[in-house]
Parts: sequence; structure tokens; C-alpha cells
Amino acid sequence: MMLPCFTSLPDALSDIFGSSIKITQSVQLSGGDINQACRLTLNDGTHIFMKANTKENLPFFKTEAAGLSAIAKTETVRTPRMLGYGTDEAKGGYSFLLLEYAQGKKQAKDYWENFAGQLAAMHRAPALEFVSGGRYGFLEDNFIGAGRQVNTASDSFAAFFRDCRLKPQIERAFRYFEKSDFKKLDWLAQHTDRILTEPEYPSLLHGDLWSGNVITGNDGKAWLTDPAVYVGHAEADLAMTELFGGFPRAFYEAYQEAAPLQPGYSERRDFYNLYHLLNHLNLFGRAYLGPVMSVVSRYAGRM
Repeated sequence: MMLPCFTSLPDALSDIFGSSIKITQSVQLSGGDINQACRLTLNDGTHIFMKANTKENLPFFKTEAAGLSAIAKTETVRTPRMLGYGTDEAKGGYSFLLLEYAQGKKQAKDYWENFAGQLAAMHRAPALEFVSGGRYGFLEDNFIGAGRQVNTASDSFAAFFRDCRLKPQIERAFRYFEKSDFKKLDWLAQHTDRILTEPEYPSLLHGDLWSGNVITGNDGKAWLTDPAVYVGHAEADLAMTELFGGFPRAFYEAYQEAAPLQPGYSERRDFYNLYHLLNHLNLFGRAYLGPVMSVVSRYAGRM
């Protein structure tokens, strides 16, 4: 079912909840770097979650909805129920996405172990319906944070990672690098197939899987939010979980039991995360140059 796109927030609420529905309270929430986030309370007591941005950034929400829909289709990991998205001309105009509000309930027993099993099931679910013209990629380009993410289909994961992940980020970050550093980055991009291995099967990935994008849902279980989905190697999702602090050990042990990783994952992990570090360099500036070059120096030592 296609998510409805509305031309005003009142029209969206009326269509979803009925003509008598009104907003009685709007509370701004913290934590978003890109979008404004609000908890809306309706006159029937319902809480809903709204993300808002400029009108021009409606594609953020359109592609986010497509990503959440893809995850939901696998029937493995829960996501917040999507209600609608659109634009509104009030207050100078803005775009919005409406989602089920997670009440912040206590985590259920074996929270991380169950999440690991559900994520492994998502990675093992049939994924070819999410790509056209290849095994890896996605049906449309989307966003990684505020940066555009290219998802052109490819039959080789190493080629996809080279052409759609590393090269676009390296080109955007050109101004940060000395000539010798850029030469190393270019070498890495050209020899991606020497570092990465082809997966045993294509996997639908969340794409931006750090702790901030895993929330406790209304059932006490882990839900996924803010995806940057594509079909790729499951290792890339696991690598991202380890970039900013990591998940509890129980998660990794349970995932490995449910879907054993291919040999050599620890040698490839940081290379996957070079993509995310380059993206952070492009979005947030020079503070990420050191971490980028640390990874580059490690792998470029094979030159």
C-alpha cells in the first residue's frame, strides 16, 4: 500500500483520524540533527510523532517512507507504523512525516538477543524485489543523514560499494585531502574488490544502523527508525553498529549464532565504515578528517 501524500497537516490528520480530530499539544523533541521532531497530542488522547523540514526536503520523507516500507515487508523487525507525509503552507511552508509514537516502554526480556535474531532474519529475507536491474542497490536513491545516497543497481557488491558508496563521498570530500591522501583514497576505491568479499546472498540493510536508530517500541522490543536502506552485504550493517560505541555483547553473540559471519569480517569492518566516516566529514566538517585518514592509512598500506 502506497503511503498517502497530503497537501496540509490538517488534511492529513482529518483523513487518517477523522474530521473531528484536532491537535491539542505539540512538544518539540530533542535528538534530531536534520529534522525537527515533535510529539503531537490529539483531542482523543492519541500521541503521534511528526518529523518536519523545509518544503524542498520532502524527498527526505518520501524515501524514508520507502525504506521503512521495505523493512516492514520483510516481516522481521518492527518499525513505527507510517501514517502519511506531505507539505503544509503554514508558517512559511514545511514538509512532514507522521509516524506511530513510541511511548518509551521498558525493554522486554532478552531485548538485544531478540533484536539480533530479528535483524539476522531481515538480512536473510528475500531482497531482490527491492532492486531493479541487478542484485545490489535499491529501487531509488535515498539519503544517508542529509547526504544523498546513490543506489544504482549492480551485480557485484564490491563494484556497488566502490561506485555508489566510496566514490561519491570521496569526490564530495576532495577539498579536505592533500594530493598524496587523495591518491590513497583513489587507490582504495579502485581496489575495493581486493578488500571486500561478495556476500553469500543479497540482504536488505537498514543502512545507518547505529544505536540512535534503534528505539524501544510500544511492545518493549527493538524497532528500527531513520533507515538509509539498500540491498548489500549484511556485514555492512554489523560494521555500522560498531562505529559509534557498539551494541551489547549479547547482541553480537546472538547474531553470530543466528547468521554466522563470513571469515575475515573483522578485517573488512573498518573499510565498510570508511563510507560513514567520509559522509560525516562531508556533513559535519574537518573533525572527521583524522578518523577518515586513520582508516585510509590502514588499508592503503597494502599499496
